[in-house]
Amino acid sequence: MEQPVIVFGAGGLGKVALEIFQNNQIVVYGFLDDDPSLHGTTIGEVPVLGAADDQGFLKLIGKKCQAFVAIPDKKLRQDLVSMLNKQRKVMPVNAIHGTAHLATTAVMGHGNLIASGVQINTQVEIGSHNLLQTGSILDYGVVLEDFVEIGAGTVIGAEVKVGAGAFIGTGATVVSGVSIGANARIGAGSVVISNVAEHETVFGNPAQPVKGK
Repeated sequence: MEQPVIVFGAGGLGKVALEIFQNNQIVVYGFLDDDPSLHGTTIGEVPVLGAADDQGFLKLIGKKCQAFVAIPDKKLRQDLVSMLNKQRKVMPVNAIHGTAHLATTAVMGHGNLIASGVQINTQVEIGSHNLLQTGSILDYGVVLEDFVEIGAGTVIGAEVKVGAGAFIGTGATVVSGVSIGANARIGAGSVVISNVAEHETVFGNPAQPVKGK
């Protein structure tokens, strides 16, 4: 029996994580969230215990509980992961929905959220702390680095490389063999047919750079 999990973030992504853990017969001990209006409330029957820096509950992590970070904001997610690494000497666990398909040759790190209906093909490499939203598809040989977000219904073609911190919006298509640079952003519904540079934002069909104002 796995240890109970404390989930950081009681918003929509936290509710997704709750469903995943409960469907996998893993107890969620409670939520930690910095919104004081949520403290003392419940999601289902699971309490929002306090703030993310509440030492009374943090001390349970690594001893009696595991942790998962369900924060959509990348910077906050990075900060919480760093805190857990330094203060509690732990890495967040993965949250993998029972309807997701992971090829037996796929590998992944820690703290990933793999939502319902996600398809991960053979030889895929997934780093840590990534968010793969509902129904997204990673074809064979895809490599995701850390803190990547893949929107719902997005299709990532074979052997695509996605750099750390990249964001790929809902319903996008990335054709096979393309490289997406670190911290790049791809707009929802875009069709990416060529490489995207680091920190570049692209949108459209075919996707083109978005010029800054």
